[in-house]
Amino acid sequence: MPEHPPVPEESTPFLAVSSGVFINVRVQPRSSKNQVDGPANGSLKIRLNSPPVDGAANAALIELLSKLLKIRKGAINIVSGETSRNKRVFVEGVGLARVEEALLR
Repeated sequence: MPEHPPVPEESTPFLAVSSGVFINVRVQPRSSKNQVDGPANGSLKIRLNSPPVDGAANAALIELLSKLLKIRKGAINIVSGETSRNKRVFVEGVGLARVEEALLR
């Protein structure tokens, strides 16, 4: 993972680098179900049914992304915003096309 990830353009939540993709995420915890709502204001809005307590929402976010991208959970890291609704996630070893296909359909 790059040490100082560049900031993506405001219009897209994704930024591809040689080793993977950064995703700006806006999480809404305590939703009725886990789902991706789509891009909004430079972030990918994701609803999670887990509460934001003891890392439960972070774990649910990683679980959902792992399932949708069909990759192992260990390839997904929250690089900033662990205690915030706005998070920056790095997905290692995937390309931008795969991320967009899985998360924007």
